[in-house]
Amino acid sequence: MDSLLREVRPMVVRYCRARLARVSGLAHYSDDVAQEVCIALLTAIPRYQDRGRPFAALVFGIAAHKVADTLRGAGRVELVPTDAVPEQPDDGPGPEEAAVRVIEAQRARELLDELPERQRKLLVMRVIAGLTADETGHVLGMSAGAVRVAQHRAIARLRQVALANRLLP
Repeated sequence: MDSLLREVRPMVVRYCRARLARVSGLAHYSDDVAQEVCIALLTAIPRYQDRGRPFAALVFGIAAHKVADTLRGAGRVELVPTDAVPEQPDDGPGPEEAAVRVIEAQRARELLDELPERQRKLLVMRVIAGLTADETGHVLGMSAGAVRVAQHRAIARLRQVALANRLLP
């Protein structure tokens, strides 16, 4: 059995790596899957009957099934090996919240694209970058009061565009 495993294991590992590397994030499973193939092979040998097919067909058949099991399981659970276990739960956004944020950011970009360039720059500086009215006015060559008035008008324009595109109730 030992000499059989020394002969078979390298080709099983290569096969598993080649198949699992095609799917993003699964290459690190290849050694574990190869180990499972070897264990399954050892349990199948007592029942093996030579039917004229190469022995490698049995090995690769088992490997194909184990890889398929891993691919199916990967869709259900996403495990990524790590060197350290976090001390606290992850309070970051989950997948649903992250997807909603991406959609909302895209909508915001589309709305901003509807504004004239000067209003768009002003809103980006004030709302996104968080600059004060004085800082924004200095960049755009406006007084702080003019920045506030222009910001109010830009937001009103955004509201009109959003209503026209049915993005607001």
